[in-house]
Amino acid sequence: MSLSYAILAALFNQPCSGYDLVKSFNKSVEYFWSASHQQIYKALAKLEEEGDVSAEKIEQENRPNKKLYTVTESGRQNLQQWIAQTEEIVPVKSNLLVKLSIGHMVPTETLLTTLTTYYQQHREKLKSYRAVAKQYAQVPQLSRESQFQYLALRAGIRQQLAWVAWCEEAMGFLGQPVNPSAGKSVGQSLSQSTGQSAGQSVAQPMVARESSQEPPADLPTEPPEDSSRDSSSA
Repeated sequence: MSLSYAILAALFNQPCSGYDLVKSFNKSVEYFWSASHQQIYKALAKLEEEGDVSAEKIEQENRPNKKLYTVTESGRQNLQQWIAQTEEIVPVKSNLLVKLSIGHMVPTETLLTTLTTYYQQHREKLKSYRAVAKQYAQVPQLSRESQFQYLALRAGIRQQLAWVAWCEEAMGFLGQPVNPSAGKSVGQSLSQSTGQSAGQSVAQPMVARESSQEPPADLPTEPPEDSSRDSSSA
């Protein structure tokens, strides 16, 4: 996906300045995209040049003037056309997986340290996504716009659940199981749901784990942490 479409998506619901866009960008679309402020400003300038966004100069007292960017009709049409396009799955780009593929070059302890760091980061990301999901749960009836934003959030939650479970699996395979005192692990919870014991081969579990995770049945009112599935996973 081009960064320009991610910017159009972020601006579509809320016109804002370039500065505010940079601040809010990774929050509004962080479940599926991220970019540096240099990349955002460069893509924003190109969108303005091509007529997909317009900029209104806003004068401010005792502060530098700013531009307020809004998606134009041309930008709206381009977004609609892009949404209708069928695209191929983009391969995952992961420094961690590249490192792990040649992990035999370093001591196991080095890999475990790296995996532990990633594991903690994914757990924190999962926690932050669920905090956002709780805000959706407070709304009795989500608008159609919010329903689609919530679907993107759910994808982010599922993605983090998968990474957390995989980190647990990898650390266990390398001889450092997740500390039981920290609570039931994601891997343990998913293994229970598939009837798989913790001692089974790591070459088999992922397909069974993924198939056990059902999508929410009632989108507008579904709890952010599925009590029967992923609420006990963190």
